Amino acid sequence: MTNKELVRAFYKEFFNDHDIDAALKYVKEDYIQHNPGVTQGRKGIMDGFREKFKTEPTFHLEIKMLIEEGDMMCVYLKNVDPEGKTKARVVDIYRIEDGKLAEHWDVLMPC
Repeated sequence: MTNKELVRAFYKEFFNDHDIDAALKYVKEDYIQHNPGVTQGRKGIMDGFREKFKTEPTFHLEIKMLIEEGDMMCVYLKNVDPEGKTKARVVDIYRIEDGKLAEHWDVLMPC
């Protein structure tokens, strides 16, 4: 699986299908999180989004662009509501190691 395929599959399964266990396939256990609102490790992202999906059951992300350089992947995306209206624009940056997401940074701009 290429890095782009990895990221696309992760976003589909984890964020859009709300399959928390998909993180077991795509995220390293010792995942480094640079977003202060999410705790460290794979467990941190799983716990954080388990709650988010409960409070926001229509949460959905549309990937608009993927940029890859070496082991780094940049994802430009939109958080959209069920009618397709943009709620936020996001840039996620990942470092990929051994075929899994190893480290994450993000920038969020609410609309």
